[in-house]
Amino acid sequence: MTIAIYPGTFDPITRGHEDLVRRACLLFDQLILAVAISRSKFTWFDLQERMSIAQAVFQDEPKVRILAFEGLLVDTMRKAQASVVIRGVRSLTDFDYEVPMAGMNRKMLPGMETIFLLPADDLAHVSGSLVREIAKMGGPFEPFVPQAVVPWVKEKREAALKSQAKPSS
Repeated sequence: MTIAIYPGTFDPITRGHEDLVRRACLLFDQLILAVAISRSKFTWFDLQERMSIAQAVFQDEPKVRILAFEGLLVDTMRKAQASVVIRGVRSLTDFDYEVPMAGMNRKMLPGMETIFLLPADDLAHVSGSLVREIAKMGGPFEPFVPQAVVPWVKEKREAALKSQAKPSS
């Protein structure tokens, strides 16, 4: 059985993430969506929210398992018995960032492979950070996230707008 792992912050999951997961499920027996606990990176959604969103998006996909991870990806791969890392590459900048990481991971975990998947053409511009910015500014973020994510982003946006509207003393 070949187990692949797709790591990321998924803050929030975008249609691009969803597309990669569903396509990777066609290639592997199991896909682990590894939601990163990132102490150095501020996230809009906390870990539990990101895990719940992932469960909602992929509830219909029996090959997907969702777990949180912290630290070295290769340690999580060993524990999960995963042999392949899936990475989405939207641009040469993404590729230039990912290639050295793939090499370092292979040094630390010989035998593992990194597979780069290109996004669908209509999703190549989508990123979680752009979705957050559009949502925070009141823009139409809905075309860029799976339907299951929309209520989560709306709730987060409304809470942010309310906190901004409070008069300071």
